[in-house]
Amino acid sequence: MSSAPPTRRPGARALAAQATRDAILRAATKVFARHGFAGGRVEQISKAARSYDRMIYYYFGSKEGLFIAVLEEMYRRFDEAESKLALDAGPPVEALRAVVRFMWGYYQKNPEFITLLNTENLHRGKHIAKSPRAREYSSQAVAVLANVLGRGAREGLFRRDVSARDLYLMIAAMGYFYLSNRYTLSAFLGEALEAPAALAHWENFVIDAVLRTVAPAAGTPAG
Repeated sequence: MSSAPPTRRPGARALAAQATRDAILRAATKVFARHGFAGGRVEQISKAARSYDRMIYYYFGSKEGLFIAVLEEMYRRFDEAESKLALDAGPPVEALRAVVRFMWGYYQKNPEFITLLNTENLHRGKHIAKSPRAREYSSQAVAVLANVLGRGAREGLFRRDVSARDLYLMIAAMGYFYLSNRYTLSAFLGEALEAPAALAHWENFVIDAVLRTVAPAAGTPAG
């Protein structure tokens, strides 16, 4: 009985190429987050990556191609982090709380996520619309919520008429708007919205709003 051939490890050249590509992506994320797509220059990125302009064109084709890759990587990292949540074993209500806490915490720990989304929305999404992978990542994020909602509905804890897509938009909107506008809102409301107590309060508020949204009406069975 023949054994399967051993898995070949990537050679030094392949590893070096991947390291260069990763360095360019990291540098581009910082430059685009700080200066936007229009203000972020190729020479800035190559310098920050300790690489060369030609390597950016070699790996990504163009500045736009690099920006699209940055957006895709941003979504990929979000999807990867969310996939590590242990949602199947616990009660549906706790799982839903965990999803809200994850999204709220991820936005805070990765401020470039919001900054880059702001930049792309200023461009009316014309770059990410060219990505064949963005839809794949969004589908997975919505599927996570769909699974939790489905389990909760089967146990009589959640309504059956709330779509995962709508709930995802609700959670994302409440977190994204608060953080992306926290400076102007702090001045407008006369409150320090970045204070730890304020952030904790908003997290609890979002969780409560989400749970109220999915809860069956009083005296009405979930199914």
